[in-house]
Amino acid sequence: MTTTLRPTGPLQHTDDGGRSRAYDVCVNSRPVGAIEIRTDPGFGHRAGVVDSLRIDEPDRRRGRGTVAALAAEEVLRGWGCGQVLASVPAGAAPALGLLESLGYTERSRNMLKDLPGEPPALPAGLAGRPMNDAEYRTWLAQAVEGFAQNWMDRGVPPEQARAKSEASHRQFLPQGLGTPGVSMNVLVHEDAVVGHVWVARHEVRPGEWGSYVFDVAVTESLRGKGFGRALMLLAEGVALGSGSSLLGLHVFASNTPAVRLYESLGYVITHRNFYKQLV
Repeated sequence: MTTTLRPTGPLQHTDDGGRSRAYDVCVNSRPVGAIEIRTDPGFGHRAGVVDSLRIDEPDRRRGRGTVAALAAEEVLRGWGCGQVLASVPAGAAPALGLLESLGYTERSRNMLKDLPGEPPALPAGLAGRPMNDAEYRTWLAQAVEGFAQNWMDRGVPPEQARAKSEASHRQFLPQGLGTPGVSMNVLVHEDAVVGHVWVARHEVRPGEWGSYVFDVAVTESLRGKGFGRALMLLAEGVALGSGSSLLGLHVFASNTPAVRLYESLGYVITHRNFYKQLV
């Protein structure tokens, strides 16, 4: 029996060069599931994305999903993609097993916390305040380069990494500090800024909005002193002040100290994000 992909419609093109297409997964021309793929504009369309893969219950556990995923990779190679991305809900054990068996590597995690009713108090001697214009300009230049470097450290080509970083900051900060729903704050200790946190309104679960930590960092020379935990408590207060009861974030899987911090604060994994180089 032969498993193949059959397009359910024409190849879709976007004005900026992106592509997407949906397929039926077929066994001897009989539909047994569906898969959707596209390119990711954040990587200059050099990365493909498996948006969804479904195999109908009677045909599961027969290798249909594996063949469909491999066939999708071949389509993406034909589109000029050098890697493929996929995101899986944390509890989807079969999907996680499929990606791992096909050589995908976990790159990052999305995490979420149900916030308490009252904002947490900051440790003694620490206070938060809004970031000023001069601080913002300095932060932005460093943030764009730093976010790009994070991707480069994980195997993304420099041109794609910088394009993704620049596009992300344009998308989420179109008006800088004046962007609606955005809160940029710094943490102060003994009159000195020791870190910053960027919180904004965002969809944290499908159809459900809350607040999201887009960036948080402690001054490098001051790490290991508990300021990271204090910044996350500050973020909770900012989120609650905006009316949110949920606070989400994204963390690279290799950043073990950050993952442990978020787990200790009550964050749970909602999605695990994987990638695979298409050689």
